[in-house]
Amino acid sequence: MNKLIYLISLLAIILFSGCATQDRIKELQSVEIREYNGENLSSFIEVRDVSIKGPQRVDISNYKLEVFGLVKEPRNYTYDEVINKHQKYQKIVQIDCVEGWNSKNLWEGILLKDILDEVKIGPEATTVIFYAQDGYSTSLPIDFIIKNNILLGHKINGITLTPATGYPFILVAEDKWGYKWIKWVTRIEISDNENYKGYWESRGYSNSGDLNKSFFD
Repeated sequence: MNKLIYLISLLAIILFSGCATQDRIKELQSVEIREYNGENLSSFIEVRDVSIKGPQRVDISNYKLEVFGLVKEPRNYTYDEVINKHQKYQKIVQIDCVEGWNSKNLWEGILLKDILDEVKIGPEATTVIFYAQDGYSTSLPIDFIIKNNILLGHKINGITLTPATGYPFILVAEDKWGYKWIKWVTRIEISDNENYKGYWESRGYSNSGDLNKSFFD
């Protein structure tokens, strides 16, 4: 009997310790980074929701990132395949919205050019078109994406993206106006259509979206 009580007590200690460790890990992951390499960061809540249909809730168990178009090897990536089978990078980038607010944050994600290399884009391809869960779309030139090491982000200030900030993936469109920062990315098309116009671009916004220029064409 004493041996049985000892084994039950030992099992309880192990289970309790495991739960305590898991809770401690969760708590650490929820801490927002507000300073990085001596530079102050905006809170992630300052990245406001200006989407066309409100925050989207993506069912990650069924999620696939489809990469298709002018490629030799189209792919459908799971969320885990995107973030666990590619080198991850961090970069401080400021998002500037046409409404007048901005937010400087530490973004973590993968290089889009790594995805482009894997699917083997065709020589005629010039443009990457991004599609979101809510029907939103936008585009960027392939050369710009490669030369500027543009990220497909999955974390902000050390925290996994929330539905409001774009979970599972946001385009960290450095040096572009905020409407190029497409959230809830579900599909990526490789195209030769340099004149493709996304949601706001088809409503008069600049197709280049360059920060140093007006956001209206």
